[in-house]
Amino acid sequence: MRSIDVAERRARLAIRHRLTPATRADQVTEIARSLVALHATDPATVFLSVGARSDTLTPPDIEQALYDDRTLLRMLAMRRTMFVVPVDLVPVLQSSCAEALAHKQRRTYGRYLELAGIGDGDVQSWLSAVEAETHDALLAKGAATGAQLSKEVPRLRTQVNPAPDKAYSKPTNITTWVLVTLGCEGRIVRGRPNGSWSSSQYTWSPVESWLPDGVPAIPAEQARVELIRQWLRAFGPAPVSDIKWWTGWTLGEVRKALTDLELVEVDLDGTTGLLLADDTEPVAAPEPWAALLPALDPTPMGWQSRDWYLGPHAPILFDRNGNVGPTVWWNGRIVGGWAQRKDGEIVYRLLEDVGADAIAMIDAEAAKIGAWFGEVRPIPRFRTPLERELTA
Repeated sequence: MRSIDVAERRARLAIRHRLTPATRADQVTEIARSLVALHATDPATVFLSVGARSDTLTPPDIEQALYDDRTLLRMLAMRRTMFVVPVDLVPVLQSSCAEALAHKQRRTYGRYLELAGIGDGDVQSWLSAVEAETHDALLAKGAATGAQLSKEVPRLRTQVNPAPDKAYSKPTNITTWVLVTLGCEGRIVRGRPNGSWSSSQYTWSPVESWLPDGVPAIPAEQARVELIRQWLRAFGPAPVSDIKWWTGWTLGEVRKALTDLELVEVDLDGTTGLLLADDTEPVAAPEPWAALLPALDPTPMGWQSRDWYLGPHAPILFDRNGNVGPTVWWNGRIVGGWAQRKDGEIVYRLLEDVGADAIAMIDAEAAKIGAWFGEVRPIPRFRTPLERELTA
C-alpha cells in the first residue's frame, strides 16, 4: 500500500485548489470546477473564494459568470447546503442530491399543510398545483422576488403555523416553502440578488433561463459515481468517512458508488484512504504560498477529518455547528484567522509562529482582500470565536 504523508496531502491541496501563485486562474468557472463546487450559504463566500484563487478576477467578473454568461448556477445540494456550481455539473448534483432533498421538503411541508387542514384531503395535489402556478408566473415574468410572486399567485400567501403547540411558533405564509421545493426540483433557480454581491435577498428565475431544456435527467447511481470521482480528483486521497460526510449520503450509497470506480487504497498515517487509480503519481511541494480564505470556503470544509491541515485550532476557528470562519493559511495548513472590521480594515491573528517570510506574504494577501471588498461590508452569516474577537 502506497503511503501519502501529510506533506504530500498539503501539496495536493495547494495545487488542486489553486492556492499557489502558479496555479491561480483567470476564469471563474475554472476555479469552481477545481473545487467541484463553491460553498454559497453565505453569499460573500463565493466571491471571496474566487478572489483568493485569482490575481485578475473582480466581483463584476463573478457576477457576469453567474447572471449574464450563466455558466454557474446556485443550488441546494450536498448536506442541504447551498453551492454555486458549473452548469455542466448541475445534472449530477440534481440527481445525486437535490432530488432526494425535494422529496424530503415536499413531505415535510405537506405534513404541515395537512395538519392545518389545507388541500381538501389531497395536500400533495394542492401543493403541486401551487408549484405549477408559481413556475408559470416566473416563466411569464422572467424573474421575480418571493414577494412579487406572492402577488401573482394568491395561494402563496396561505398562512400555516408549523408548530402550533410551541410558544415560539407563529403563522407564516408558504412562499418560501414552495420556492425552496421548486428549487430543489430543479424547476427554478436563485438569480441576481437585490443589493451588493454579499446580499442574500435573491430574485428567482425559471431554470429555463439557465438551461433552456431544463436539467437533463441521469440515473442517481450514475450521478453518485461521477460526483465521487470529481471529489476524489479535487480532495483525494481521503478515507470513506470523509466522502460520506461531504456528500451527506448513507454509507451504503457511498460504498455502492465506489464499486464502480477504479480506486487504490493508500496509507494516510495509519488510516486507509482512497485515491483514483490514475492519480497515484507523487506530488512535490509547490513554492511557498499564503492565503486568506473566507468563512465556509470549500477547502477547509472539504473534509471531516481535518487534523492534517487544521491542527489544534478548531475551537477558535469553528462555531458550535461546525462552520469554519475566515482562516489564514501557510503552505497547506491553517495558522490563524482573519476578519474585516466595520471600517473595512482587514485584521488577522496568527496562532503559530510562521516566520517573517510568511508574514510578508500574508500581509500581501490581506491587502489584496481589502481592495477586493472595496466599500462592501458583508455581515458574516456565522460568527466564530476568533472572528468576534478581531471585530470587537
